[in-house]
Amino acid sequence: MRKLVLVLGALALSVVLIAVLRDRILALLTPSAGTQTTYGERYADGERGLLDVYRPGRAERAPVVVFFYGGSWQMGRRETYRFLGRALAAQGIVAVVPDYRVYPEVGFPDFLKDGARAVRWARDNAARHGGDPQRIFLMGHSAGAHIAAMLALDPEWLSSEGLDPAGDLRGWIGLSGPYDFLPLQSKNLIALFGGARRAESQPINFVSENAPPAFLATGDEDKTVEPRNTHALADALREKGRPVTSTVYPGRGHVGVMAAFVGAFGFLAPVAQDVTAFVHATPEAGP
Repeated sequence: MRKLVLVLGALALSVVLIAVLRDRILALLTPSAGTQTTYGERYADGERGLLDVYRPGRAERAPVVVFFYGGSWQMGRRETYRFLGRALAAQGIVAVVPDYRVYPEVGFPDFLKDGARAVRWARDNAARHGGDPQRIFLMGHSAGAHIAAMLALDPEWLSSEGLDPAGDLRGWIGLSGPYDFLPLQSKNLIALFGGARRAESQPINFVSENAPPAFLATGDEDKTVEPRNTHALADALREKGRPVTSTVYPGRGHVGVMAAFVGAFGFLAPVAQDVTAFVHATPEAGP
């Protein structure tokens, strides 16, 4: 029994060490010259109520992007995305990367509430980090894109923090996101969302004439989140007359779209350039 405990302990330690090494390698592969980082700012109570801020050197009234990572609403850690924060900061953007509570600690919609609190923090503290509180963008990959979409399209969540998506967001970015994915098949997801057919969990059901400008992207070889999610949401936004740019990266899958933000893997797809262009081109005035 003692030997088994030691073996399990060694395996657990190995997993932790591999994760730490992976995070550091990804960060090292992404240029960070001239950028500054603040780790572990608190925006909410609890172990996962922390965020990191990446800012360009000498930033002044720079656009601010709040990024939500993916992980099936069940896993993920902000440290893994240091490469993303550095990549955005290198392009003149203040990047805010929060952790948020995940299943089974919480289910839908509590991770949306955490996301809204992180956006409130970003707006209140943008100037302190060289950002412009009037130029807030949301961004997410995979499950994180779902969170960004829900916050941008359903006013319930940001309004609980005294914010209005139509007036307080300059735009949002969804990468390989699930926006129209009912009925649920996975037992875990059914438990997480509290049912297989909860229409209120689907971003596509909240598209309106007030939706902020959107940049949506996916890879045509994504087998994790079907590209039809991106196509359907883009079509729904256009039907409401809202500004939306949708891009499909050929030969790229679910991970490849995000991996392209790592400096050494930028050849995979021009995602970083496209996102940067969208953020800097979006007017400062509200829609």
